[in-house]
Formats: sequence, structure tokens, C-alpha cells
Amino acid sequence: MKIAVLGHPNSWYLRDLQRAAKQKGLEELALTAVSFTQISASVEPTSNASPAFLSDTHDLATYDAVLVRTMPPGSLEQVIFRMNALAMLQHASDDTGQFIPPIVLNSPQAIEMAVDKYLSLALLRQHNISVPRTHVCQQADVAMHAYEQLGPDVVVKPLFGGEGRGITRVSDPALALRAFKMIEQLDGVIYQQEFIAHEGFDIRILVIGDSTFGMRRVNPDDWRTNVSLGARAEPFEASSELIQLARQAAKVVQAQIAGVDILIAPDGTPTVLEVNAVPGWKGLAEATGKDIAQEVLAFTIEQIASHRKKS
Repeated sequence: MKIAVLGHPNSWYLRDLQRAAKQKGLEELALTAVSFTQISASVEPTSNASPAFLSDTHDLATYDAVLVRTMPPGSLEQVIFRMNALAMLQHASDDTGQFIPPIVLNSPQAIEMAVDKYLSLALLRQHNISVPRTHVCQQADVAMHAYEQLGPDVVVKPLFGGEGRGITRVSDPALALRAFKMIEQLDGVIYQQEFIAHEGFDIRILVIGDSTFGMRRVNPDDWRTNVSLGARAEPFEASSELIQLARQAAKVVQAQIAGVDILIAPDGTPTVLEVNAVPGWKGLAEATGKDIAQEVLAFTIEQIASHRKKS
């Protein structure tokens, strides 16, 4: 069995997956790092040609699964091509009828929905999931009008991105206008949310198929609770209500593996901040003592077997 891991060859996550496979005695399982930036695809004029999807020298069509572990930055053209190539890969076929394409976890459709903060939040709200009041626009004057409704304390985020990068909290109209004008000058999208007061922590629930794992991310020194920014991860026993909420949020964006970030509002309402379709698990594994890498591998192998039966 072969699994291609779209990620850096020296990443902690690849090493953790390899460790988990070895400890589980999965000698027949080969985990290979492949690069998003080196993906190429061919379209042949003859219908009997085999599907060609390469990353450097690796033929992705020969793998049983492609596990997406990173979303590197790129131009609009590059990002669209990468997602389209993965979408075509998971539906590839040949004239023999014997070719079984690899599964892609998460699917490019799920990644596209989750990585776009506006799209994912709008979809969550359509499914009656509580989310922060949010406004998205392209012009500073329009953003300032929205700021007057959302503020005076708002959080400005990049439309794409994670791990707390590029997030700014603004509570002054002059600073807000300056930030909005800068984004407009860069031809960016102005994404602002009301700041929801909290007690220095939020909740991350990792959904892997039907399994869930929870942690609290505590940061008494910063309003941002990302572990990558210094927050402390603590084990958290999620209620059935929160587990159901996390599963529903993951389902909305069609993610089979998802990190769902939840904040408890002052009135006690669980509010979904974000759904991450390429979630990390280092802090969660340390906090809970669970071998998350083994859970990811077990779920991936299960999905491969199910896919083969259907094919």
C-alpha cells in the first residue's frame, strides 16, 4: 500500500506518520513525501493513454491515497491548477476499466471550501451554525461603514491562511481605516469580524471520520489562542453538543479530517470560528496523549479499502 503525503519531506507530520506506521507494524505501507509545487499533469489525445499526474518523479496515479498535509502559497493560477489536478486525479480512469484512482484526503473540494474563510463561514451560517458577525469587501470606505456596525473591536484576517498568521485586532477607527486602505492598495479582500470576548481560551475539536479529539488552547498573555503563537494545549472532554457541532461543521465543508475551532460566547453560545481542512495535531497529541497519527493512518487505510470495494 502506498500513500503520497503532500508536504515537506522534513516535516514533523511526515515523521510522525512514519513513526506511527512502524509502531503499528505496517511494514507494507510506504509513505512518500511529494511536493505541491512540482505537480504536473498531461492530457493526451488518445483515449487509451494512462492518466499522468506527476510530482517530480512520483507518479501520483500509482498511489492508493494522497494525504494533503500542506497548502503552500502561490499565485491564483498555481492554486487553481493544483486543486484541479487533484480533482482530476481522484476521478481519473483509463480504457481498460481496471485503473482505480487514488483517494485524496481531504478532497480538493473540501480544501477549497475550508481555505476560503468567507465561503466556509457563509456555508456554516446557511446550515444554522453560529458564527461571528463578519463583513467582507474590497474597498476601504465600505469596510469602514461595516466597522461602525461591528466595532469598535474587530479582528481583521487574511481571507486565506492559518495558524494565526496575518491576524490583527483593531479597536481604533483611525487604525482600522489605515489597515483597510493598505489591504485595498494591495488588491486584497478586507475580511473583518466582531471580536468575541473570551476567557483566554478556545476549543479545537479534531474530527477524523467518526472519531473526535478535543483540546483547549489557553493563552493568558495574548487574545490569539493558536498553539503556534504560544498558546498552551490542554486536554478537553467535549460535550455531546460540541462534538455534534464539530461533526456538522466538518460535514458542511465536506472534510473527512477537520480541525474545528469553537469559542464559547459570553452568552454561552458555542460559536464556530473556522474549519481547517489541513489540520495539525502536534499540540493535540501532546495534550491528550492520543496517537493521532495512528488514527489518521487507520482512517486513511479504511477509506482506501472502502474505495477499492466501490470500484
